[in-house]
Amino acid sequence: MPEELDKWIVLFTVTTVIIALLKEWGKPSTIFFMSVVTLLLFGVISADNLLESMSNPSIATIIVLVIVTTHLYHTYNTEDALNRFIGNTKRPKVFMAKIITFAAILSSFTNNTPVVAGLTPYVYNWCKKMGAHPSKLLIPLSFSTILGGMITLIGTSTNLVLNGFIETNNLPTLAYNDFLYLGLLVTFFGIIYLLTFGYNLLPVNKEVFDDAKAIAPEYLMALRVRHQSKLIGKRISETKIKNFEGAYLIEVHRNGEVITPIPDDFTFAVRDILMFMGQTENIMVIVNSDMGLTVPNHQSDSEIVEAVIPANSGLAGKKLGKINFKDTYGAELIAIHRNGEKLTGELSNEALQSGDMLLLSASETFFSNIKLYKEFYVLSTIESNKPVVKDKAKWIYSIALLGLVFLIATGTIKLLTGAIFAFAGLLIINATSINSVNKELDLDLIVLLMCALTLGDAFINTGASEIVSKVFIKIFLPFGVVGVLIGLFLITVLLTSFVTNVAAISITFPIAYSLSEILDLPSKPFFVVIAFAASAAFLTPVSYQTNWIVYGPGGYKPKDFMKVGLPLMGIYSVVCIVFIVFYYGLI
Repeated sequence: MPEELDKWIVLFTVTTVIIALLKEWGKPSTIFFMSVVTLLLFGVISADNLLESMSNPSIATIIVLVIVTTHLYHTYNTEDALNRFIGNTKRPKVFMAKIITFAAILSSFTNNTPVVAGLTPYVYNWCKKMGAHPSKLLIPLSFSTILGGMITLIGTSTNLVLNGFIETNNLPTLAYNDFLYLGLLVTFFGIIYLLTFGYNLLPVNKEVFDDAKAIAPEYLMALRVRHQSKLIGKRISETKIKNFEGAYLIEVHRNGEVITPIPDDFTFAVRDILMFMGQTENIMVIVNSDMGLTVPNHQSDSEIVEAVIPANSGLAGKKLGKINFKDTYGAELIAIHRNGEKLTGELSNEALQSGDMLLLSASETFFSNIKLYKEFYVLSTIESNKPVVKDKAKWIYSIALLGLVFLIATGTIKLLTGAIFAFAGLLIINATSINSVNKELDLDLIVLLMCALTLGDAFINTGASEIVSKVFIKIFLPFGVVGVLIGLFLITVLLTSFVTNVAAISITFPIAYSLSEILDLPSKPFFVVIAFAASAAFLTPVSYQTNWIVYGPGGYKPKDFMKVGLPLMGIYSVVCIVFIVFYYGLI
């Protein structure tokens, strides 16, 4: 096939990828994988190109760092540190200032996702205790981790993916000083905005499961219809189930379907789950009657918890009728909220979505295995976050870790080497195990990174990025180099807002690279522009994992992110462009 045709095939493929991501035709990893298969099919790339991407150090670095930072978060008693930092704070704004500052600092050197997943229950419990609204605090929590993640090279995987592209093209990689000063600036101005003008823009939403939790766990109980029950085959109007004082049947769960309100002609079947509202002793009168009802899963020992479906959950897209919560997770599904509203009626054919909030009646089995479940994050109960290592070993490891950070920062050892040493240290002090790591590996992320790097390389090598860059220059160069940087920033922000940050980097890096070549300018400022723009996930909940985590618990609508995020984006953009122009001497 003529090489001239290759660039047009790549352009068509990249355009299709963007459309597929916008239309949500599949998971990002699947879409990128199919794009690489398309290029292989047309002979634009070879299997060797794919293998080169697999061996890219940035992928290994991201995988090891995600594992290390996640285990660091759980190894050190961050909850105790947070309690000391928060103190007896009672005012929401003061609490917010402390929690988002803590989150920003923590996210600058650890993976953002476990930070938000771990702090969201803390914020939730504080709000319940103080009578505050979680919706006034959770978007700032997510945004502060995004801002803090830009302080260092390792603060977000986006920076590492970008460095992987740069290294592949034999260019000088971005260093810590390329992020530190600008990262501190945007974090400072971002936090000031969130505490002042942004705070007033945040919605006041009641707690998502306010009504249900008002009766739980003491006043909400599930009873199962036994095989020999007198209720089987009878209509509700033919039974005495509505005649018990202080106990009210509010809904029935059957094969993933939630039936509420319950019609008079409803007929009971074996294994129906009946949800009763009322005092526990009144509900137990029903259990002790001759109706043939029993408490499932030793529910007297169960706990009502809330959980959110994250963006990379294996449950997203699955129909409720095909998910056996009891056997798989040791929990009964009580209710689902989506976009602040409870789902009712025929739910067995309803597919779970990212951001859905689940109300679960969880047994001990659920809590003993919760760390193995990547499908959702539990919000209303904080995991024991106690150190799993002795204090002496922990302090020795801390000193060694600081030494590694110094060696990496000074360039004495490579980031990947340091990350491997850090992981080895966690194994030595028994903070993790190979089996545990095996369960935590995110195959979706690995496939996405590998295919994104392959597509990005093809974008450059075929000359497709040069075509786009020339059009780009025609539009923005009349406004000078600053105009070109602003245009590049805006396009990257739009991509990251709707098609994820890794996808944004893989598409805009080739353009940034070609722009610097055509304009005969240093490439570093162009790369810093797309690094900060790709992490500016303030406009939509779909743009970043941490936004998904807080989306359901806050009872937010998509417009809430736009309302609070748009002014922040304006401040962030101005600070970034002005700093980059002067710091890198472009004017």
